[in-house]
Formats: sequence, structure tokens, C-alpha cells
Amino acid sequence: MPGLHHLRQIAEREFPDLVRSTAILRDKLRVLLVDDSYMDFWWSSQIPGRFAYHWERTHVDGTIYRHDNMPHPRWQKVATFPQHFHDGAQHTVVESGLPSDPEAAVRAFLEFARSLLGYR
Repeated sequence: MPGLHHLRQIAEREFPDLVRSTAILRDKLRVLLVDDSYMDFWWSSQIPGRFAYHWERTHVDGTIYRHDNMPHPRWQKVATFPQHFHDGAQHTVVESGLPSDPEAAVRAFLEFARSLLGYR
């Protein structure tokens, strides 16, 4: 599991325009964003390499965005399987281009949010 305190510092220091607050909750980092949505960066403590980076926006505009590598049989045709991206909805799944390094992945997902929200 990556160093959650270090990833928390990345979110807070590199994305102050976007991040309202952060919290470490067991095996995940929660990042509350300025639009009242939140991101959870989760790494399994029981299955090495298993992760999910989830941006919860259903209460804001009905969308969700999630990169994960759960090997759901339904997404086997996705070229990056088992890694895949839920693009706005649970059943809208496409290839995931997120980096495998947790630091780079946290930065990339927060940059994605920054871009989608129109910051910078």
C-alpha cells in the first residue's frame, strides 16, 4: 500500500485551488473538493496491487468517475483490462490511461478533476 500521508500532502500542496480538505480512512485517502464532491483513493490491504480511484459526484450532477482494476468479466473487452475507467456513469466503461505509480495516478486524477471543473 502506498504512503497515504505522502499522497495526502501531494493533494493538499499541489492542488490547493481544488482541495478543500483531506482525511485518511483506514486504507484510503479521501479528498473533499471545492464543489462538495469527493475523491477516494483506495488500495487493498489484502490483495496487493488492487486499487480504485473514485470521484463521487452523484449528489452534484449525477456523475461518477472511477479508475479501478477489479477484474469484472463484463469489462474483459476493454483493452486495458482489468484496469478500466467508469466515465461519468457506472456502466460507461472505457480504457484507463491512468499511470500505475500511485503518486502519478493521484496527480493525474486530480488534474482530470481540475480540468473538468474548469480550474486553471
